[in-house]
Amino acid sequence: MTHDKNVEVERKEKKSDSSKVGVAAIKYITYLIIFFGILWFLITYVFGRLL
Repeated sequence: MTHDKNVEVERKEKKSDSSKVGVAAIKYITYLIIFFGILWFLITYVFGRLL
């Protein structure tokens, strides 16, 4: 007696591409540095001269 069964094996691989994460982190850190640089410039020069 043989029992034939149709079994589907589904493999899920979680791809974690660390280079994409690194590029995104560098991009957003750069945005923050530029933002705080502009903010520092405004506080130091623009608002400093008004007071």
